[in-house]
Amino acid sequence: MRKLAIGAALSGALALAGLAAPAASAAGTPDLKFSGVTANKGKPVVVGTAKVVTVPVSYTLTRPKDLVIDQEKTIQAVMLYRGTLRAMDNDLGPQVPPVCTQTATTDTTVTESCTEKIPVDPAESLWDAADATTWKAAGLFAHSDGSASDDYMHAENDMTAWGNLATVKFQRAAQLTVNAAPEPAVKGRTLTVTGKLTRADWELGRYAGYQAQPVVLQFKADGGSYANVKTITSGTGGALSTTVKAAKSGTYRFVFAGTSTTGAKTSAGDHVTVR
Repeated sequence: MRKLAIGAALSGALALAGLAAPAASAAGTPDLKFSGVTANKGKPVVVGTAKVVTVPVSYTLTRPKDLVIDQEKTIQAVMLYRGTLRAMDNDLGPQVPPVCTQTATTDTTVTESCTEKIPVDPAESLWDAADATTWKAAGLFAHSDGSASDDYMHAENDMTAWGNLATVKFQRAAQLTVNAAPEPAVKGRTLTVTGKLTRADWELGRYAGYQAQPVVLQFKADGGSYANVKTITSGTGGALSTTVKAAKSGTYRFVFAGTSTTGAKTSAGDHVTVR
């Protein structure tokens, strides 16, 4: 599959050049308009420590009718970035060309509905806790009049970016466990329910305890539905521990609602038979 030469290399070059988002009428820049940009269907992008997460992006592109975008020498796409266009703290772009479908034309313009996919590899793309924040979307246009062979290479590149087109929140993935003991339990006796709340540490590439967070213990009697029992707070290393009276057979689980920087998580259930 042909890869799109955009993303870190292109945005990095923009940052090094000290370029801010120029007006569409800037010299040498075609009159492009990116509108209706949506990343990840408006939902937070929740990323762990190993799995690559794919972020779908959709938008409308209006371009001059005589402008040919071949995604080889002439490129357009949407990227995600943190910081400003002049000084990006981090950025992500598609690795393959967007898919665009023509929806309208005038005497001078063509309007297209475009979709693309931006891969997020935590091992390569997310470096520290600061990446768990709100990112922005930018529309990009690049044109290269380059030639290369074994004997000669020449390249002249024009790049333009239009920033602040949309926002999307990046969050660290959470993990949550539960264990109720003893099993089986004696009716009326005390059950101890323990677990652990952790979240992705992108800098270290592993999950680490998430302390001082409210977590809800829920119980579902056999044949019934889950209901809240109590709220407890995670301790050192994200440890969770509480006690309840064993009344009937059923399943216990923990529920974490998430925070601005960390995604929500519900543990698997642990069934306890009460005799």
